[in-house]
Parts: sequence; structure tokens; C-alpha cells
Amino acid sequence: MAAASSDTRRLGAGFWGLVAGALILSAVMGARQTFGLFVGPFSYDHGLPVTVIAFAIALHNLVWGAAQPFAGAAADRWGAAPVVAVGAVLYASGLAIAAVAPSGPLLVLGLGVLVGGGISCTSFGVVLTAVGRNAPPARRSQAMGLASAAGSLGQVLLVPLTQWLTGVSGTLLALLVLAGCVLATAPLGILLDRKGAAPPAHEPVALSLRAALGQALGHRGYRLLTLGFFTCGFQLAFIATHLPAYLSLCHMPAGLGATALALIGLFNMAGSWACGWLGGRFRQQQVLGWLYLLRGAAIALFFLLPKSDVSVVLFAAVMGLAWLGTVPLTSGLVAKVFGVRHLGTLFGICFLSHQVGSFLGSWLGGWVLDATGSYDAIWTATAVAGLVAALLHFAIDDRPASLALPA
Repeated sequence: MAAASSDTRRLGAGFWGLVAGALILSAVMGARQTFGLFVGPFSYDHGLPVTVIAFAIALHNLVWGAAQPFAGAAADRWGAAPVVAVGAVLYASGLAIAAVAPSGPLLVLGLGVLVGGGISCTSFGVVLTAVGRNAPPARRSQAMGLASAAGSLGQVLLVPLTQWLTGVSGTLLALLVLAGCVLATAPLGILLDRKGAAPPAHEPVALSLRAALGQALGHRGYRLLTLGFFTCGFQLAFIATHLPAYLSLCHMPAGLGATALALIGLFNMAGSWACGWLGGRFRQQQVLGWLYLLRGAAIALFFLLPKSDVSVVLFAAVMGLAWLGTVPLTSGLVAKVFGVRHLGTLFGICFLSHQVGSFLGSWLGGWVLDATGSYDAIWTATAVAGLVAALLHFAIDDRPASLALPA
């Protein structure tokens, strides 16, 4: 009876943690997807240079990546609840400052620094790792994939809401509403800390953070995984930032770029769940390898073949299916090899590589266009990067690492 009661409590903790994680990710990632909608209003209504606005939006990616290992380490040590609460306050404060920003420096502080720090405490490195920690090892990848898929719902809901609010009342009300949505997630971190699945036999009960870092950084598979995650950020940031402009250069209908991005978000819901499901049934590094091959092939075909409305929609659908499915697979693979005790820290380091790739994908796309007058070189690099990432992941050894400390 006692064992059955314990199992019931663990299942309940895992379920409510999954619900809380999905709600947090919906608000946090949904609000982040709206940033591009404010470029025009900030420029026309507030008189701020587009370069300053773009820098503020790009900066939050770097701050997010740099802060992620520390946010993950804090969650590993003190739990997700205080980290999520602090992150929600930082994020909401950044949006509120951006709403009333009279100058470029304040916009950079709010939308770049505070929002970046807040996202690091309320997104994948803290929330998904907590969901994975509460799930049984056999279902960990599926739980992470389901939370990530449900979290995509915020992107579908908040983008049109923000666009409507901006058109009706301007940026002030829209940003304050987004700030309220993010702030409402602050208490949900408590549900992430409810005790879920018991740790497996190979879990590092006494491994210190320093020893765990040394073990991971010396592990060939972890280094390959980190390098491969760079490609994910590079591909996604380039497409999200420059696809509308590229379609305009191809003389495609106005608004098709926004439609393509919306379709990517919609298909990402199914893709994230499917990748989590596949990761629970097949070796996760193999699924990742095929995922990067699919991305690279889709990018190459889209770039080389004639452009049409149908080709754009098909490209958006395929990319959406492979969009954020790498996140539950990557975090699940780290947990499989090294356990969940320091999962937030170790995944955070991987995610730093992802965010460096995001910054370069966004920035290099603009630089290549200015230098050459076309996106040809960066499209080619993005497709080739998919092949390289696939080869890196196929070579990963996913056996649990030895957790014995030296005498």
C-alpha cells in the first residue's frame, strides 16, 4: 500500500509539473515571439533607430545564453521555484521598461539585458529540466517533448493578440499585457519542485558540481552534442530573422513571410511532441542526427528549387516539425548520460552554444546581405551545417557515464 501511494504521488507530481512547465513556456516563449512586431512601432512612434531596436532584440539571445548555465546551476541547487519567480520578475520588468522607454539605452536594458536574464530562468534550461527530473527515465524524453509542444501554444495565441493590441492601443498596453502574462507564471515554479520519479540506480548521488562539470567536459559525446546544438541555434535564428526579407527579394506576395513563421510555430507543436515520443523509443542521438539531416535537406531544396506559395508553405511545415524538437532530445540525452542531479547546469552549457549560434545566424544573415546583395552564401552555409551536425550526433556514445569519484 505504501509503495502504491508513493507511486501515485510521483505520478501526480509529474503530471502537475508537466502542466506548470507547459504554462510557463507558453507565456515566456509566446511573449518572446512577439518582439519582431514592435520594430516598426518603436521606430515610427518612438523615433528610435532600427539598428538600436534590432541590437536590443539580438542582445537578449546572448544574455540568455550566457546566463543559462548559472540559472540552471541555481535551479539544481535551490530548486526551480525561486529561479522561476526571479526570472518572471526580471522578464516582466524588462517588458515594462521597454513599454515606457524614452531612449535607446533603456530599451537595450529592458528588452536586451533584463528580458534575456529573465528568459534564462524561465525557459528550457530550468523548466524542461525540472519536467525531465520529475518524469520516469523511460518517459523523460516524451514528457519534455509534450511540455515543449504544449508550450508552443503561447506562440499561436500571443502573437495575434499582441498584434491586435498594438494596432488598437499602441505598444504601451501590448507590452504591459505581455508583462502581466509573464509575471503570472512566477508561482508556477512551485509545482515543478514537487518530488516526482525516483532517481535511477546510476544517478550521481554524491557527485559535486565541479566533478560533474569535469566529467562532462571530458566526455567526447558531450562535446559533440554541444557543438551540434550550435547548428540548431544558427539555423533557427537565421530563418526566423531573415525569411520574410528573403521572400521579399524573391518577389513573393507581401505577408507570406509572416504566414510562414506562423505555420512554423503551429507545426512545431506536433514536431516537439513527435520528437519527444521518438526519443523515448529510439536512441536520442540517432533521432537528432536524422532531424538535422531533414533540416539540411529541406533548406537546400527550398533554396535551390523555384519559389512559389506552395513551396513556402511546405518548407514552413517541414521546418516547423523539426523546429524545437532538438530541445527535449538534447536535454534528455544529457540526462541519460549524466543523470539529472546537475542537468540544469550541463544543459545550460549546451544551450550557451545554441545561443551563440543564434546570434551569429541572425547577425551574419544581415552582414552577408549587405556585403553581397543576396542571401545565397548564408543559405548554403545553413544547409551544410545540418549535414555536419548530423554527423556529429551519429558519433555520440549514449551509455551512462561512470559516476565513480576518484579516491
